[in-house]
Amino acid sequence: MSKVTVVGAGNVGATVANVLAHKDIVNEVVLIDIKGDFAKGKALDSWQQAPIDYYSSKLTGTSDYADTAGSDIVVITAGIPRKPGMSRDDLISTNAKIVVSVTKSILKHSKNPIFIIVSNPLDVMSYACLKAAKLDPTRVIGMAGILDTARYRAFLSTELEVSPKDIQAVLMGGHGDTMVPLPRFTTVAGIPVTDMIAKSKLNKIVERTKKGGGELVKLMGTSAWYAPGAAAAQMVESIVKDDGRIFPCSVWLQGEYGVKDMFLGVPVQLGKEGIKKIIKLKLNPEEKKGLKSSAKAVKSVIDSFKKMKLV
Repeated sequence: MSKVTVVGAGNVGATVANVLAHKDIVNEVVLIDIKGDFAKGKALDSWQQAPIDYYSSKLTGTSDYADTAGSDIVVITAGIPRKPGMSRDDLISTNAKIVVSVTKSILKHSKNPIFIIVSNPLDVMSYACLKAAKLDPTRVIGMAGILDTARYRAFLSTELEVSPKDIQAVLMGGHGDTMVPLPRFTTVAGIPVTDMIAKSKLNKIVERTKKGGGELVKLMGTSAWYAPGAAAAQMVESIVKDDGRIFPCSVWLQGEYGVKDMFLGVPVQLGKEGIKKIIKLKLNPEEKKGLKSSAKAVKSVIDSFKKMKLV
C-alpha cells in the first residue's frame, strides 16, 4: 500500500483523488492546493463517500507540503485550464512556472517519488518536471495517450454500437492536435477495426480524436476532468499493483523511434519503479512521418520553455 499526493484540487485533481480512493489500493491520498480549505473540503466530501461506496483509503486535504511527506507517487494537475480559443501551447508560460515550483516543493518532503504529469501542455510540462526534479527519467511520466486512446475508443464504440470494453487501441506522439492514432493497431474483440468500418468514417473519428480536448472546451468553456482524472488514476493503479500493464504515455526518449532528449507519447509498460519498458513498434512509412511531425511540434514548444530558463 502506498501514499499518493495529488497536486491541484480543481476538477481534474479532485477526480483523480476520488477515483483513486474508490480503487482502494493505497493507504492515503493527499489532495493539496494553494486554496487549502478548498482542498480540505474536496477531500472531506470524498471521505464521507467512503461508507457509501465501501472503500477505506484515507483522504487528506491541505495547503501544506509537509503533509505530502513520504509520497510514493505524485500526480501534478496544477495549472490554469484551457479556455475557448486557447491552445495547449498558450498555457506554457504560466503552467511551466507552476510545475517547476510544485516539483521542487514536493522533493523537499519526499525523496524519490514517481511523478505523473497531467498539466498542459503535457509533454513540455513533463520535461519541466524532469529537469526540476533531476530524477531518473523512468520516474517522470506524462498522462497523454491513455486519455487520447480512451476518446478514440469511445468514438469508435458509438459508431460501431459495441461495448468500449472490447476496443483496444494505440496512439502515439504529442498530446494535442499532432497526436498519431494507429488504426492498424486498433481492434474490436481482436478483430481489426479496418474490417468493421469504412475508411472514410474511421478517418473522421481519427480527426475528431485529435481535436477531442478542444471539442470539450467548446462545449463546457473549460478543460475536461472525468476522463483525464480517471486516466491518471489508472496509471497510479498500475504502478502500485506492479501488474505490467501497457499504456501509451509521454516519456523521456533517448533515440527510440528516432526521437532524442524529449518527451513524446509511445507505448510503455508501467511498474512499481515507474517505466519498466518502452515498447518498440514497427511503424510503416506513413506512421513514421506522422510521429516525426508530432515530435517536431513538441520540440518547438520545449524550445520555448528552455528560453524561459526556469531550471
